[in-house]
Amino acid sequence: MKIKTRLSLYFTLISSGALLLVLVAVYVAVFSFFTADFYNRLTDRTNLASQLYLKADELAADSMLQIQQKYLEKLPDEVIRIYDDNNLSAFDMKHNVYWTQDVINQVRKDGYLQYEEGNRKVVGRSYKDNQGNYVILASAVDVNTSRRLVMLGKLTGILFIIFGTGLFFAGRMFAQKALSPVDKIIAEIRNIRSSNLHLRVGQVKSKDEIYELIDNFNRLLAHLQNAFELQQTFVANASHELRTPLTSIMGEVEVALDKDRDQQEYKRVLRSIANDGGRLQETITSLMELAQVDLNYTQAILTPVRVDELIWELEEHWANKKGPGMLKIQLANLPEDEEMLAIPAHKSMLYIALNNIIDNAFKYSAPYPVVLNFEATTNHIKITVTDEGPGISKEDLEKIFRPFYRANRDRSIAGSGIGLYITSKIIELFKGTIRVNSASGQGSTFIVEFLKDNPIASPKSSPKERT
Repeated sequence: MKIKTRLSLYFTLISSGALLLVLVAVYVAVFSFFTADFYNRLTDRTNLASQLYLKADELAADSMLQIQQKYLEKLPDEVIRIYDDNNLSAFDMKHNVYWTQDVINQVRKDGYLQYEEGNRKVVGRSYKDNQGNYVILASAVDVNTSRRLVMLGKLTGILFIIFGTGLFFAGRMFAQKALSPVDKIIAEIRNIRSSNLHLRVGQVKSKDEIYELIDNFNRLLAHLQNAFELQQTFVANASHELRTPLTSIMGEVEVALDKDRDQQEYKRVLRSIANDGGRLQETITSLMELAQVDLNYTQAILTPVRVDELIWELEEHWANKKGPGMLKIQLANLPEDEEMLAIPAHKSMLYIALNNIIDNAFKYSAPYPVVLNFEATTNHIKITVTDEGPGISKEDLEKIFRPFYRANRDRSIAGSGIGLYITSKIIELFKGTIRVNSASGQGSTFIVEFLKDNPIASPKSSPKERT
């Protein structure tokens, strides 16, 4: 059963249930009113009898009936009797309706009595007079109430069916309108395949649950797209990047073994093999990083990561590798609130991303140092890495984040072209941005920025101080 139909049924059941309770309450109220009204009419007859007979002293029965018929509406099969102290009827009424001694005595005892006797309703009242203690009993058949209640029942049943049907179709119409964005979502999702994961579901204007559903689904598509791209990149390029240095190594070895060579030639061949082996090792390392990022991309659990602490770990790593002071850390005025120094991320993946940027800077900046500037405010965290290398041309700036693309074709600079691609994917995963400011011969500056939408809880530890 579709959600629209289910919502329509729920709406109809709830509304019809409320309507049924109202109709039942009206039915009971009308029934009680008709019953009380009929008893009131019988009571009026006992009052009339007491006024005309007892106070008028021995008024004839025929005279009382005439007055009664003149001023009161006649009830079906109406009967009135007056009993004296001896429980004897004061009038010889021409009907066969009589009351037992128990009923008469009960009226004397309670003063007032009303009850149903078969299809008759009876009202009894006691009246004290200077001539004695009298009991007046009046009864009639209430045929109008039953007929009216039957008509009322039919009317309420018809109204219930009409309104129930109308409520169902009204609920269906409102459900159709409320869920119309879902139909649009379904139609757009049907067009999304593994080959076009770049497509996104169009957002709605209202900030409701459907908006959140579309937003989260688009986030999922973005993760899937990046995961697919990482896998496709690995498969498409791994074999080529591994085959090239291996082919070079095998060629050099075959040339060296073809005939005897002098010592200098063997050294040249070994240096060439060492260079190709280094390229091969770096390519394998990059591919392993790419595989690790691919694995963590869809499984990464984001936790608060102190960026300042991560930067000091990188500084220590490159101090051991390049020497103290080669990676210069410049800190802006850091906030006292430690939460402003943290972002939701995966620490090892963020380490890989920043380390790739620094490694790339050192490749092209040697023997000059690399400068890392760190800034944290209430709105963002920004990291800039500046080198003194040859810079990047305008044409290459748009391509450097592509997999296996190298802007500098100098073969003496080792590299696989994967590092910046991995970095861009990791930064994108953590909702950050990366851009480059560079020009040929003027060095390059990589800028990584994370906007802080919501404050997050960070581990309580004091920022490290370095001089």
